[in-house]
Amino acid sequence: MSGGRPAPIYMDNHATTRPDPRVVEAMLPYLSEDYGNPASRTHAYGWRAEEAVTRARTQVARLLNADPKEILFTSGATESNNIAIRGLLRAAAGRGDHLVTSATEHPAVLDVVRDVEEQGIRATVLPVDRYGRVDPGAVREAITPRTVLVTLMAANNEVGTLLPIAAVGAICRERGVTFHTDAAQAAGKVALDTQAMDIDLLSISGHKVYGPKGVGALYVRRKNPRVILEPIMRGGGQERGLRPGTLNVPAIVGLGAALEIARAAMPAEAARLRALRDRLEAGLRTRVPDIVVNGHATERLPHNLNISFEGVEGEALLLALDGVAVSSGSACTSEKREPSHVLKAMGVSDTMAQTSLRFGLGRFNTAEEIDEVIGRVAEAVARLREISPLYRASAGGEQHTTNGPVARQGGREA
Repeated sequence: MSGGRPAPIYMDNHATTRPDPRVVEAMLPYLSEDYGNPASRTHAYGWRAEEAVTRARTQVARLLNADPKEILFTSGATESNNIAIRGLLRAAAGRGDHLVTSATEHPAVLDVVRDVEEQGIRATVLPVDRYGRVDPGAVREAITPRTVLVTLMAANNEVGTLLPIAAVGAICRERGVTFHTDAAQAAGKVALDTQAMDIDLLSISGHKVYGPKGVGALYVRRKNPRVILEPIMRGGGQERGLRPGTLNVPAIVGLGAALEIARAAMPAEAARLRALRDRLEAGLRTRVPDIVVNGHATERLPHNLNISFEGVEGEALLLALDGVAVSSGSACTSEKREPSHVLKAMGVSDTMAQTSLRFGLGRFNTAEEIDEVIGRVAEAVARLREISPLYRASAGGEQHTTNGPVARQGGREA
């Protein structure tokens, strides 16, 4: 860090991840020696670049139990979501004009849904329960003869809740509706099987899985049933015409390498991160009274912990946590300074939503860092509560959560 200050402890791995050194090593040759365009079919530079892209396509497909021909490379999950949603709606224009989604989707889905609504598409935005999960029965009830798409994230980027995508996929298959899932947070963290889960379209982002920024992938089912998308961009016809433009070979190589590493390491890595996450939660509960964990207790990403600290404004706590890199919600919307739409949809009050912090643990975090963060958070919360008139006024009374009042008992629900 500049000025000789030590680097903060990084626990914002939902926002982005540090590229794995093995990924960087895999990319380097394609930034220097093998710099050809894979569309150049007349010389060795182009051939080597094309071989590298083909290899990466296979690496991505392995993670998803897909065919390499079903993988399209994009600039990230946002673009993948746009191609999937807009492309499917355009292709299905003669069959229907209705889609189903949830209230806790990432803005890369919700903003697209709002935009297509202005173009005449009807959207049903389903509520979630207090843990952030959608009821598959509600999806079934929302589907009409005009429904052509259900889009539901695999894992929430703020509270880490895993959504029942296999159950939703089965419903969509039964009803003949295309199913898309934004798997930016889930890919490489939990098992995803496009065949077993009846997924038709799936979005991935490289920088969430220790790969480079500016690259992602979209899985598009080729058979049983074949999914047809209409291009939303025009150009040189790359990626089956669905994502035209010269392929970013170094980044694509990095994405493939990152997902190959994730596929091999996922069981052990998930267990290690879950243990660190539980250590963090237990330590905070011991040291900090009056906290509430947001999201599902068990059906959640292994590296996520979203906590509301009663009586402490989240932005103030972030400023007080000098030396710890965490966030108060989605990095994509944190500049809006509004209560999280995810927490609000889960029934969390605006007051408690504004006291939340999101800890995203990662591959390079250690137990020593966990213990250091516990101490720093405890000290910061104590200092802020000392000067909080609202917290002092409520001390010794009841703590109110979305589940009703609970007695204070060292931060645990009694």
